[in-house]
Amino acid sequence: MIRSMEQLSIRLKEILPILETITDAVFIDNNEGICLWCNTACEELYDLEIDEIEGRTVDELEREGIFSPSVTKRVLQENRELTIIHENRQGLRLLTTGTPIFDDQGILQLIITTSRDISGFTMKKHAGEELSLVDVRSLDASSLSSPDTPELGEHDIVAYSAPMKNVIALARRLAAVNTTVLITGESGVGKGLLARTLHEEGTRWKQPFVTVNCGAIPENLIESELFGYVAGAFTGSRSGGKRGYFEAAQNGTIFLDEISELPLNLQVKLLQVIQERQITPVGAVDPIPVDVRIISATNRNLADLVQEGRFREDLYYRLNVVPIEVPALRERTEDIIPLIRLNLAKYNQKLGEHKSISSDALSILLKYPWPGNIRELQNIVERLVITTSSDVITEDDIFIFIKEAAEQNTSPAIDTSLTAALEKAEREILRQTLDRYGSTRAIARVLRISQPTVVRKLQKYGLHK
Repeated sequence: MIRSMEQLSIRLKEILPILETITDAVFIDNNEGICLWCNTACEELYDLEIDEIEGRTVDELEREGIFSPSVTKRVLQENRELTIIHENRQGLRLLTTGTPIFDDQGILQLIITTSRDISGFTMKKHAGEELSLVDVRSLDASSLSSPDTPELGEHDIVAYSAPMKNVIALARRLAAVNTTVLITGESGVGKGLLARTLHEEGTRWKQPFVTVNCGAIPENLIESELFGYVAGAFTGSRSGGKRGYFEAAQNGTIFLDEISELPLNLQVKLLQVIQERQITPVGAVDPIPVDVRIISATNRNLADLVQEGRFREDLYYRLNVVPIEVPALRERTEDIIPLIRLNLAKYNQKLGEHKSISSDALSILLKYPWPGNIRELQNIVERLVITTSSDVITEDDIFIFIKEAAEQNTSPAIDTSLTAALEKAEREILRQTLDRYGSTRAIARVLRISQPTVVRKLQKYGLHK
């Protein structure tokens, strides 16, 4: 809460240099809708000089088409935080969050808004071709009948966020070599999709890509499934024997998903395959040479399992030659909107619908933490397309469990960088005043806040005399 305008001036003086470093466009407007300050990122995003923005009202900027509509106007009208999608005059689609700042009497003093370009793109791979960029803005219901609409396949990777761009860049480098790769990440983040991308962008793309879920095969069958068996190997075996997954993947790639679930006795055999590049089918005497690239994946910490004696250390180091960690969806928030739009278009096409989604509904989905990651997002979007009666999915259509989780996750996804910057500035101010004045009462007097508030904030940031 703002206890006085003097205190506000002190805080802004310290915080503004930090806000200047943020890549999002940041505006600070007063309760009359006049822009008091904006950072230099606004110049690039809105194609204006700072002195053309500061001191002007949002009504003027809106009339000139700098942005439309204005989130600040809606915050002033509704007295609450809002997230909307609008466009600048270059036609870029922007995601903007307006956050109201109130004083102790509940009177709105400022609106802080952050904007970023969410035009987005999806990485599409076609056999033997380079990854191409598909503008996610075109993937709405109205464009599905267009002959230029890209085919919506099952192997599209959305990578607009910096963490995911880094993953894609590393995958591109690794695709050209045949080194063993371990992909880690939570369930539903797309580890299998990344494994397929590694295969399809590599030199083995014309050869088989075989997926094995190590956690889905009964323990008494997994050896014969992996390495095959010869005729008469065991009761109930086929008369002609059977080749295993490794033989099926000859000259291609085998993807061992949920590798942490592989029994210890099979871990030894897998280690031998990696070292000797040959397999021995169940019941056979002579080994069979195999030339396969091994990519494995897990949602568990293999290093911890090694410490617990549940995973062989030597196999761990053989598999973990080059690790790739796929970030959770909550850690790549720039990808949420493009993923929603991509899947909305996909299920519209699949189900013969023409649904769109409102800004208010998107705002809720942005704040939802997505514990099931991309797999959950796909399921939710499909359910919304099926269950929504009108052509526009609104806030009322969003499932109650998502609304409740979004309400608990009070910081909007788009605002994480701003929140972090404000906390960093507040901590630094408290640290400096603590070093200089020593007592909480003196700090309270200088910063013009209450002594209990100082104590609480010092505890929050772990600051001590």
